[in-house]
Amino acid sequence: MNANTDFQLFHEKADLYLPQGDDVSAALKKTTHLGVGAHQDDLEFMALHGILECRDNEDQWFGGVTCTNGAGSARQGPFANHTDEQMQVVRAEEQREAARLGQYAYMAQLDYPSSEIKDTAAAENLVNDLVNLLERGSVKVVYTHNLADKHSTHIAVAAALIKAIRKLPKEKRPEKLIGCEVWRDLDWMSDDKKVVMDLGKDADFAAKLNGLFKSQITGKRYDLAVEGRRRANATFFDSHSTDEFERVCFGMDLTPLIENDDLDPAAAVLPLIEEFRKSVEAEVAKYFKA
Repeated sequence: MNANTDFQLFHEKADLYLPQGDDVSAALKKTTHLGVGAHQDDLEFMALHGILECRDNEDQWFGGVTCTNGAGSARQGPFANHTDEQMQVVRAEEQREAARLGQYAYMAQLDYPSSEIKDTAAAENLVNDLVNLLERGSVKVVYTHNLADKHSTHIAVAAALIKAIRKLPKEKRPEKLIGCEVWRDLDWMSDDKKVVMDLGKDADFAAKLNGLFKSQITGKRYDLAVEGRRRANATFFDSHSTDEFERVCFGMDLTPLIENDDLDPAAAVLPLIEEFRKSVEAEVAKYFKA
């Protein structure tokens, strides 16, 4: 189902899917938690906390935004000979299936090529699409890629999102912006700086959600890697106590960037890295002093 007839997005093939059967206005308005990711499956891997917060909860609703068209992914097995165009169709339907299972209020797939998102001039169209989605919602919490992620498209999406939120009046902005783990985890951050998101004990739902992305986990087991990271985060979070959590994802608090438009995004990340560098230096130096 493409509801784009009622709500215009930049790309003609952009898809606004409404799994609850709402009209566009109602779906956008009731969304309280929003995930904005680069690729199909990013939301389910990085923003599970928001999905779980809203699932089976009539007072909170998760909305999803996938920015790219999914054309350039690795492929193997039954997908080995798929063209880029065929992969786009497969990945778009996998993402819709995830929206149905996750009970999303809406799932927007914006259909941008990665090259367009990484071109700062062309990416203004993405910024405007995100503004259009955000300003019609009641979003309190936004999940996106962390600014230390090693995938350049992920950083480009996070940058476009920050620019979009900064275009909103202060009273329309989300209360929280959290940068999440995909192509680089955040265990290196000081514990007091981490946003610690408890994912509960039931891994079955996450396994079902991740398992929907067959085109991506055939030959590259993202699903197992993501779940392993969640369990590792929980166990290695504290070396001097028994596990408080069973499954955890870490986030980087990017909220200051949407509260202060003059704050340089690099300034939100580099102090965290410097703090990590100093902690390593100090710990090693203790045992090599003359």
